[in-house]
Amino acid sequence: MSDLVLQSVSRWYGNVVAVNDVSMDIRPGITGLLGPNGAGKSTLLSMMAGLLAPSAGSVTLDGRPVRGDVGMYRHIGLVPVQEPMYDFLTGEQFVRLNADLHRLPQAEAATKHAVGLVALADAADRKISTYSKGMRQRIKVAAALVHDPAVLLLDEPFNGMDPIQRRSMMSLLNSYAAQGRTIVFSSHILEEVEQLARQVEVVVSGRHAASGDFAAIRRLMTDRPNQYRIRSSDNRLLATLLMREDTVRGVRVNGEKYLEVEADDFGRFATVVAKLARDADVRLFELIPTDESLESVFSYLVGR
Repeated sequence: MSDLVLQSVSRWYGNVVAVNDVSMDIRPGITGLLGPNGAGKSTLLSMMAGLLAPSAGSVTLDGRPVRGDVGMYRHIGLVPVQEPMYDFLTGEQFVRLNADLHRLPQAEAATKHAVGLVALADAADRKISTYSKGMRQRIKVAAALVHDPAVLLLDEPFNGMDPIQRRSMMSLLNSYAAQGRTIVFSSHILEEVEQLARQVEVVVSGRHAASGDFAAIRRLMTDRPNQYRIRSSDNRLLATLLMREDTVRGVRVNGEKYLEVEADDFGRFATVVAKLARDADVRLFELIPTDESLESVFSYLVGR
């Protein structure tokens, strides 16, 4: 089982709408659920896992509703974002608990295998209270994998992981996806999604803002007007040269300190600036985007 479908799903709490009329068809492979904090990603994942009932619409796995069907839970693994855990248990006991809840016939072997997958065998007999944040994330992944689910849902799984742990976890997820499993992970960090997912679903303020392969989503983001601050050895000369370029929409000189520039395409713009500065013998001291927060990018996508 691996085809996860959300059809016109909404979820509200009193007068607060957390998710509003979202439809997605998630196939095997790795899908990135991308959006700023508070966008509704955790609510969507909880509904995909069957832990939370939609206020409207439906969530199905290969045509079967995931909510209220105990048999369906055996096909789904969830790594929640919430930090509280059973800190008095060891890592191995925590994973074994989930194995027992699923009534696995070979619970002990499955537990050791799952702990090994996340490279925590050496710390398996330590209490979770002694774990770092990255280790806690990894043991949660082990617990979600212990029953060998066809669908794995991860809510901000890389929080607290160092670069080596992150790379190892990405390798693990890629190997599971290669086996034909469906993996959905949420993130508010564009670079995480870029490194792991080819299919991307963008959510903003509970709404489905964009959907497609990563290249298409990236294009939507980078094609929008962007604002930059530039410091150089001759701001006024550089401003004059930039105004002649098609990719530049406007330039404002902020005294002798820096330029404020609005341009269409970052890749093209960066190339243009470098060439102009070199040909005019102008030294570039700083070139930074000033509106590159994910919130500004997502707001642009929603308003398209």
